[in-house]
Formats: sequence, C-alpha cells, structure tokens
Amino acid sequence: MNLKIAGSRYDLEDRLISFAVAVCRVAESLPSTRVGKQVEGQLIRSGTSVAPNYGEAQAGESRKDFVHKMRVCLKELRETLVWLKMTDNLGIGDSAMVRDGIQECDELVRIFVASVATAEQNDRTQS
Repeated sequence: MNLKIAGSRYDLEDRLISFAVAVCRVAESLPSTRVGKQVEGQLIRSGTSVAPNYGEAQAGESRKDFVHKMRVCLKELRETLVWLKMTDNLGIGDSAMVRDGIQECDELVRIFVASVATAEQNDRTQS
C-alpha cells in the first residue's frame, strides 16, 4: 500500500480509499469456507467504512462532532486490525496482502490516535 503524496500535500482520504481497496482484495482472497466467509464480511464492513466516515468527519458541524466521527474511524480501524491479525493467524488469504494490510492499518491507527488527541487538546484550550 503506497502513501499518496500530491505535491507536498499528504492526502489522508486517498490513503484511506486505497486501504479500503486493499482490504477488499484481502477479503476476495479468502477461502469460501464458513470461517473465510465470516472474516470476509467483517473485513469488508469495518475496512471499507473508515474512508466515508473520515469524509463525514471533515464536514463535522463542530469540533466535538469532528472528534466523535474521528473516534468512529479509529474504532473501525482497530476492528479491522483485529480481523487482519486473525486472518494472518488462521493462515488464510494472501499472506503478503494480509501482512501489508496489518502494517498499513497499524500506521492509520497511529495517525488517528494522534489526530484525535490533537483535536481534543485544541478543544480544551479553546474552551
């Protein structure tokens, strides 16, 4: 998964869309077993929800609304990370794609943790 940089501007939304596509590809690589189908559905649900939720956060009606929506993104990323780790531990799907997904998801979690902390700090200093 590649970090997209437009000029010197980093575009998190594009990165989240690329992540969602990668998660879909991991899901498509899973076997058509009971377990594979369960993991596939959960990965698709949580992994593809982050980008649209981030879009909603960008249109937040207040800083509190922004923080809430960013926390929803973080929750979905953490859930996706667990499903990816479970997929890796089960040894199902394309292992290289799964491991790349784990790495990217972990980086995105770190970005969102920092963003939420910064937004909450800014909210406290402006209140």
